[in-house]
Amino acid sequence: MRLRRKPWVDEAIHEFDDFVFSKDQEIGEEKKGQWGEIFGRQAPLHVELGTGKGDFITQLAERNPDINYIGIEAQQDVLYSAAKKVAEKGLTNVRLLVFDINNIENIFAEGEVDRFYVNFCDPWPKKRHAKRRLTHVGFLEKYRKLLKKPGELHFKTDNRPLFDFSLEQFEEAGLKVQDVSFDLHAENRPDNIMTEYERKFSGFGEKINRCEVIFA
Repeated sequence: MRLRRKPWVDEAIHEFDDFVFSKDQEIGEEKKGQWGEIFGRQAPLHVELGTGKGDFITQLAERNPDINYIGIEAQQDVLYSAAKKVAEKGLTNVRLLVFDINNIENIFAEGEVDRFYVNFCDPWPKKRHAKRRLTHVGFLEKYRKLLKKPGELHFKTDNRPLFDFSLEQFEEAGLKVQDVSFDLHAENRPDNIMTEYERKFSGFGEKINRCEVIFA
């Protein structure tokens, strides 16, 4: 279901210009290789593709102050909620971007990212839309260029067909897959951080699938 547009967000989001790159701020080639300077320090760089309302990235950033986090979200209305959480928690190690993930090579240099997170992305269930899935081999090759070696992709979804498809894509791309779970919450992992969707779907009794992918 498409979210109702909130025109007031376009102005309100500028309250967070110190850590948010909103849709009217062009993000381009000049940011490649410069994220350490933008954060004001050199530290591992972890990027969440599809940040949503920011529960996941803000909790990660709280737990790991020595890591720089970037959250990318296409919908500015949604990212506004994430920005408020970053501000409320006083996090200095988070930057948020309104950006189209399809063009991700335009904003990161080769080997600049240490880890990507893909959580509960759109499954694009129709076969003709397979290339739009963020775990399709086409995206994996983009991630491969941008990740340091060895780099990582951490993936979670409630959609089992998407998870099975993704495992096949990882194998096709020649990637190592580890820590595979088909029912994450049954394992009661104390270090698991839930996203908004994860909390919702698990509340409905849906099993959560998770794995880690190594780009060696």
